[in-house]
Amino acid sequence: MKSSRFLMAILCGALAFMPNLALIPASHAYTPQFDADEQENIGVYERAAKAVVTINALVDGHPSSGAGVIIDESGMILTSSHVIGSATSAYVSMSDGRKGMATIIGRAGEKSDLALLKVNFEGALPYLHFADSTKVRVGQKVLAIGNPYGFERTLTTGIISRIDTERNRIQTDAAINPGNSGGPLLDTQGCVIGINQSIFNPEGNRSNIGIGFAVPVNTARDFLKALADQQPIPTTVAAISKEPIIRYRSRYEGYENVSIILQRASSRP
Repeated sequence: MKSSRFLMAILCGALAFMPNLALIPASHAYTPQFDADEQENIGVYERAAKAVVTINALVDGHPSSGAGVIIDESGMILTSSHVIGSATSAYVSMSDGRKGMATIIGRAGEKSDLALLKVNFEGALPYLHFADSTKVRVGQKVLAIGNPYGFERTLTTGIISRIDTERNRIQTDAAINPGNSGGPLLDTQGCVIGINQSIFNPEGNRSNIGIGFAVPVNTARDFLKALADQQPIPTTVAAISKEPIIRYRSRYEGYENVSIILQRASSRP
């Protein structure tokens, strides 16, 4: 009994020196405060991440994984051609949990490193608009969304570090790692500036060192226009940037209006 009274006295004494946390009304609950830059990042991510997908394919017997960006509500997905390699189909998963096989519409070679896939999910899908990559400037803020090392829809931020006109690449210090390939490089309006493609890889280092590259989105526009071309293409090969574009589907079964879709996507502001 004495020990119980002693413990109670100690407890009461301790409570006397503590703030009345339990008595704080609900109206005083914690509300996070974000500065302008944080709000910008949050806003872009919440709009854009819904249109970023995870892509998995089997390339020459080995698993390959990357990201892609939905560019039309019908389910057209732009990605990097090295993500799908020589595969004839790929497995796509969306942020809302929908998953399914995608048909490969076409791809370009290593120079452009672009590919177009098509999924057939019910309803209109979220998609992103294109920027004009001729108007990007060194120093402007950019955001990248992808699946580095399998961590789906990871956001990183940085700036445009350099515009490599010789190699037709946008250089950025936004963290890009294996798995980011095919995902979008975005401006602060949430529009696609480029398709994340590679990192500088000295001495076999596969991790980000602040030098990443994206294919300019205007190159993607040209790629889509070439795929949308209705003129006969000998042996299903068209020329773009002096490299072949391979069409996998001549009639695009199940979505015969694909040319109209591609023309709309390639010209959309």
